[in-house]
Amino acid sequence: MTRPVPPGRRRGVGDRATAVDRGLDELVDRRGADEVSITWLAERLREFVDAYPEYEVQVDRLATWLARLPDDD
Repeated sequence: MTRPVPPGRRRGVGDRATAVDRGLDELVDRRGADEVSITWLAERLREFVDAYPEYEVQVDRLATWLARLPDDD
């Protein structure tokens, strides 16, 4: 299923962006109706890094970026 590309998305700009979009689209398709806690997400990210330690830096960057997002008001 192909979704419209929101402004600012990188779909079609290099293979990596397309692969990321495919993975995120699958996540939304499979889990889009789920509600999860930040604690649950942090545990899944820890499990991922345990399984794939070569991605520790990228997961750290993502977690830090998410932690520093401004609160939605």
